[in-house]
Amino acid sequence: MRGKNRQKRATNGFVVFKNIGLMLTGSALMLAGVAVIGAGRSGDRWFNRVQSFLNPPPSQPKVETRSVVIQQIRNASELTTAVFTMEAVIPTQQDATVGGFVVGTTRLLYIAYGEVRAGVDLSVLTPESVEMVGETLRLRLPPPKILDSKIDVNRSKVYDYNRGLLGLGPDVAPNLQSLAQKEALKKVKDAACTNGILLQANDRAKLTVTQLIKVPNVKEVVIETQAPASSACQNP
Repeated sequence: MRGKNRQKRATNGFVVFKNIGLMLTGSALMLAGVAVIGAGRSGDRWFNRVQSFLNPPPSQPKVETRSVVIQQIRNASELTTAVFTMEAVIPTQQDATVGGFVVGTTRLLYIAYGEVRAGVDLSVLTPESVEMVGETLRLRLPPPKILDSKIDVNRSKVYDYNRGLLGLGPDVAPNLQSLAQKEALKKVKDAACTNGILLQANDRAKLTVTQLIKVPNVKEVVIETQAPASSACQNP
């Protein structure tokens, strides 16, 4: 009798264990089914997530602020920021001599219209000229210099040409005119420097370059200028 009871309890335990196993298996199948249904419903979204995980977007390239600034400014090359114009009256003369004695004199009076341009040569800037501190960009400009000086021959003229009372002076109009133009150019350049053209070029370059710089994330632009070289206004 005891042996039959033991056998009956063992059989009942096996049945219970079997039922539990079937329940767990059924739950697993149900969860798998739910997962498959969820994946099916998500469709492209689920596929896109997997694809983005396997193929992440490329990292954004970094922009070197100093190089961008130099590239922007160099496009302006030689930046003219001050122009000085002036009329100069230049007398010239040349004698005709015979045996060491002056027998005649030619005089030429030339009215020259001269122009002098000053500014900064932005092509010589290097990345070391630019300093970035937080959201402040600091740029050191090259010293100002005379970029060009010339005589406008179309507006200039010979006012008077005289070979003397008897016309004994040498006929040297081209030579005297060329000499007058050279002298006028020196006079106009000296006057431009005396009137502070290089200092004006510095001040205006500061304003102009500030407007040229367009860089994201820069809230303040500080432009530093340099004093002109001592030889900047010397005539050759």
